Amino acid sequence: MAHQDDARRAVPNRPGMRTEGDGVTRRRPLRERHVEETVVVGVPVRTAYNQWTQFKTFPRFSTVVHGVEQIKPAVTAWTIGYGPLRHRFAVEIVEQDPDAYLAWRGLEQNPSHQGEVEFRPTGSGGTAITVRMLLEPRGAARILTRSSRAVRLTARLVRGELMNFKRFIEGLGQEGGAWRGTIRNGRVQHDRPEPPRSRVAQWPVG
Repeated sequence: MAHQDDARRAVPNRPGMRTEGDGVTRRRPLRERHVEETVVVGVPVRTAYNQWTQFKTFPRFSTVVHGVEQIKPAVTAWTIGYGPLRHRFAVEIVEQDPDAYLAWRGLEQNPSHQGEVEFRPTGSGGTAITVRMLLEPRGAARILTRSSRAVRLTARLVRGELMNFKRFIEGLGQEGGAWRGTIRNGRVQHDRPEPPRSRVAQWPVG
């Protein structure tokens, strides 16, 4: 019951919008959703966020993720499946804010999906993690997402994975690594501008 109360008291964010520290309100990529699930974990926001973004560790607690490969700074390839069945697809992180928010979109054509995860501090010092997903399949698969049963199954899967993560991070007590970068529109933002590069290889700039 305490965890449910913590989730309700977590610092709210307006769905679809986010206000940055500079006062600028930016639109989030996910404005509608098929699935939304929240779990409260007993570690601070920084710890939960740092561990979540260590994508290669997902197979250590997930029942469906069998492997994650880093392709580019904002692109990963995921292998998921049940039993002997496997499916590999690429995902692009389109927006990422340390300790607060991460949004992604599937790069596969059929089916396609997008999602977001929010990290909010609770009154007890824990973290409320909310995952939202929008399924956008093509062709015949589109009919499945119109079925309430299919949506319930997806929600149950997301909920189960969140509970697996909760047990994993609470068991560790601390993150196993961290990447504190920011991503905007699929591009990693650098705190300092990169120095100019010479057009001729190996020639100094200046």
